[in-house]
Amino acid sequence: MLKVGIYGQYYHENSEVYIQQIFDVLQKKNVSIHIEENFLRLTEENIRMHNYFSELPTFSKLDKSFDLFFSIGGDGTTLRAVTFVRDLEIPIVAINTGRLGFMATLQKENIIDGLEQILRGEYVISKRSLLSVQTDIHEESIEKLNIALNEVTVNRKDTTSMIKVHTEIDGCHITSYWADGLIVSTPTGSTGYSLSCGGPVIDPKTKSFVITPIAPHNLNARPLVIPDSSTVRLTVTTRSESFLTSLDSRTATLPNETTIEVKKAPYKISLIQITENSFFNTLRKKLLWGEDKRN
Repeated sequence: MLKVGIYGQYYHENSEVYIQQIFDVLQKKNVSIHIEENFLRLTEENIRMHNYFSELPTFSKLDKSFDLFFSIGGDGTTLRAVTFVRDLEIPIVAINTGRLGFMATLQKENIIDGLEQILRGEYVISKRSLLSVQTDIHEESIEKLNIALNEVTVNRKDTTSMIKVHTEIDGCHITSYWADGLIVSTPTGSTGYSLSCGGPVIDPKTKSFVITPIAPHNLNARPLVIPDSSTVRLTVTTRSESFLTSLDSRTATLPNETTIEVKKAPYKISLIQITENSFFNTLRKKLLWGEDKRN
């Protein structure tokens, strides 16, 4: 029997109908359903299916007995789902009930057909690189969960002044960025924060990372694409006593002059994709890539 985990971070308006569709399909196919503990409490507060949900087994951590992991929500929920899966190699089915849903396997308009297709095994696995982070100080919040699917970012905190980010790649000094911050992004994250700061769009199959400054005070500071075998070291200097670092949506405060080492994690995340949902199709549909009335 197929065993799946169900996870959601938020309750989006009118999600009840889509969640009902998901459970109807899974029950029809005799799938063993386990719901994450916090998501169970969330659904009990917002959805009129209390009795049914309360009968489901729950989990707080995943193990290798799970065959699939369902993320219900937007891209932020998918990023959080990664922290459950980590190195367990459980494929993630991202179901978008939010807004953009750029990383979604399924959109809310085609949940039933899409799920049935997935349960028949008609899908492809997209392997996505992760970033891992280490610091030269003890920081429990980072050491406990030091991976990011989209990007690792350093930002100014408690000041309007720029920060200085001394940057090395494989031990070679590149430059010191004077900016509001700096982003180290994976190909997956290239369509997120990095893109909004002028970074390039990178195909997820590309073996590279991109370093993108945030509002740099240098006219010649441009995004830099590097091999994903590189080790990036960032030392941040600020007029404040501390600065912010973020791993996807998780943030931590680090003291001035802390050095952060960023490199590729030793494992990848598996995202399930319906075969016709290519990366370039998603670019055109979600970001209106190449939109031109002449086309």
